[in-house]
This record gives sequence, C-alpha cells and structure tokens, in this order.
Amino acid sequence: MIQSSQPDLSQWSFIQKTTFRFFCLYFLLQIAPWTWLDITIPGISYVTGYYQSLMEWIVSAFNTVFFHFPKTNIINNGSGDTSLDWENTFTFLILGFIGAFIWSVLDRKRKNYTIANYCLGVMVRYFVISMCMSYGIIKLFALQMPTPNLSQLATPLGDFLPMRFSWIFIGYSTPYEMFSGSMEVLAGLLLLNRKTITLGVLIALGVFTNVFVLNLCYDIPVKLFSGHLVLYCLYLFANESKRLYRFFILNYPVSSNTFHFIPYPKKWMRITRFFLKISFIIIFVGVQFYNTRERYLSQNKESATLPFQPGLYEVDTFTVNNKVIPLKLSDTLRWKDLIFELSGFGSVGSSDTSFRQRYHRGYFAFSTDTIQHTLSVKKFVTDSQHIYTFQYQRIDNQTIWLRGKHKTDSIQVLLKRSNHHFQLVEKQFHWISEANR
Repeated sequence: MIQSSQPDLSQWSFIQKTTFRFFCLYFLLQIAPWTWLDITIPGISYVTGYYQSLMEWIVSAFNTVFFHFPKTNIINNGSGDTSLDWENTFTFLILGFIGAFIWSVLDRKRKNYTIANYCLGVMVRYFVISMCMSYGIIKLFALQMPTPNLSQLATPLGDFLPMRFSWIFIGYSTPYEMFSGSMEVLAGLLLLNRKTITLGVLIALGVFTNVFVLNLCYDIPVKLFSGHLVLYCLYLFANESKRLYRFFILNYPVSSNTFHFIPYPKKWMRITRFFLKISFIIIFVGVQFYNTRERYLSQNKESATLPFQPGLYEVDTFTVNNKVIPLKLSDTLRWKDLIFELSGFGSVGSSDTSFRQRYHRGYFAFSTDTIQHTLSVKKFVTDSQHIYTFQYQRIDNQTIWLRGKHKTDSIQVLLKRSNHHFQLVEKQFHWISEANR
C-alpha cells in the first residue's frame, strides 16, 4: 500500500468524512475509470460490458420508479443533455447518497481518508487532463468550430439557433479558437506535473467555467458534462483552498502542496507509476495529437475539382412538369438559390423536406459524374438512395442547366452564379478604426 513518510494523523470532521464518501462514490460512477481499460487492453470490453449492462438496468429501474422520463430512442447525435443523461445523473446522485450513508455506518471509526482522497484526486486529475487534451488539441487545429461555410453565410442571422450562432462566432476567428485550445492544452500539461498542479487547476477551472457558462447562455447541449468538469476542478481546488486563501487573500506564507505528494516507498510502485504516466501521455496526448493532425491534413488537402465553379447560384428559372414556377416570397418550397461547396456538400434556399432542413435551408450531399454529366443529390452522405439525379449542362462559366426527375415530377433548373460578396469572409482586422464598425 502507499505510505507517507509523514502520515496524516489528523482527525477529519464528520462532515468532511461524509462529504468525501459521497463525492468519492459519485465521481467513480460518473467517470467509471475501469472503462478506460477498453482502449488499452484488448478484449477487456467484454468484462466492462457487464458493468455497463448492469448500470443501464439500474438507471432504467430508477427512471421507472422515480423520474418518469419518457422513453425515447436516443441516438448518438452529439447532445450530452438527453433524457438518458439526466436519468444517469439523478441515478448516480441517489446511489451516491445511499452508498455514503451505508459507508458512514460501516466505517464510522475511521479518522480520515487521506490516502483514498489522494487516489481519488489522481483519478479526477487525469480525467480532467484527458478532457483538456481532447478539446484543446482539436481547437489548436481549428477543427471543432470550423470557419463558416457559404451555406451558413447565406442564412439570415435570425434563423440560427443560439448554439450554431456561437459556433459561427468562434469559428470565424481561427486565432481565437486556437488561443482557447492552447489554454486547455496548457492546463492539461500543467496538471501532468505535480509541481505545477496548483496553477493547472486554476487555469482549468477558469477555462471550463467559461465553457460551462457559454453552454448555459447559448443553449449548447453539453451543459451536464461541462458542469461536471467544473465540479471536478472545484474538487481539486477545494483540497488546496486553505493554502490558496492564505496566500492570495491573507498574504501569508504557505507550505508546499502536500495533497498530490504522497511518496511511493517501494521501487515497483515508482516504476509502475512512471509506466502508467508515460502510457497515459502516449495514448491521450500523443495519439490524440497525431489523429487530429491527420484529420486536419485530410480536410485541408487539395480537394477534388468540380465540373463547374463552386459557390452561390441564384435560381433563375424553376420548372416543374414544364410549368415555370415564379419566385414568390410566400412560396417556401420553390428553390431560391443553390450552394455547391468544394467539400461535396451544399444547400438550397427552400423548405423542401426532401432535403435535410436546418435553419430554413435544405442541406444535401452531392457527387458528379463528368463522363455521364450527372449530378446526384443525397439527403445524407451515408444514404444509399439519391433524392435527385440531374443531367447538368454548363452553358458558360456562370450558368448551369439542370434537368432531372424527382419521384414522378420532371424538374428543370437554370442556375446563375451570384456575385454576392459576404463581408464576413474578409477576415478584417484594423489596429486603427476611426469609426465604430
């Protein structure tokens, strides 16, 4: 077991011991550190899968008895605030309270939990580091919030939901996104070294508090998770709060940090600790950086050229079954404009539900065949069926003629390339501004 050269013989108060028991159990349930083995030990997922199945059963039972959240088919849609996430959180809170009560009864004579608190601190600290690296490195390459594309630029500002608006706000400025990512990476690196943990905790607390408030104020559906990151930082901060209060508020000299400095008396302990730390750095820092860099290079390599110019096209003529449909502001189904991106994605100014509707625009994926001169359109890039297949004809560099069928309707579309200029893509910056811009 781990021993300290100067064992902490102090008597913890009843509140300190009870609070520690609750948070120890709650953090273990939330973080589930044993699941980290899934990515390091082949086949271990079969074992941890039993734990996952057990917890799913418990959460479902608690929901049936206590919470009564509606049963919904949850898909991996990026939201961390689903009803299932709230079910998990409430269930873990109840289990934490029940477990802390039973633990307090069975272990009521223990004086303190110094060693257990150290171990819990290590687990929480490395989880925070992994999140700092995960979110920080992807921002360093400006991949989390990409630069607004033409479809977003062509969408009226008032049609965006708050989350997408915040994504565009951050993605517009690559230096700002890289700065925010560098602060997360800096916090993670400082937390890796026990001598710089205190500074790392302060930076991480500031960074994740800002993220949590941003998620709250812009209705970004990662409120639960970001809130827990703040809670984990507060736990690490609380273990040094007396030192920090004396130093920053009372201006008193303080002793060195002892919370993270329990010595390992045996050689095999020190070797094991070193091996685990190096493994963590390789997996959660090195591999994360390599994979993100490869993704960045993949997205920024020379894109396949299109048989026509990408960009914004106005729909000059829209014909259905040989009948010209005039442009009317009240007509939400008639196509108003069409955008082709080099990435193979595009959007249309229409409420046509054949497309994936977002922010009053229809989004789609497309591909071209330069031999057959066809343009194939899918709702999602993973779909096997096309919703439109057009024969395209380039009249000139600015004009495209599309002809095809949709279900039983014959569709013809004449596209004129727009010269509309979006000021937001100029990346303007002025040291001197004579007027408020």
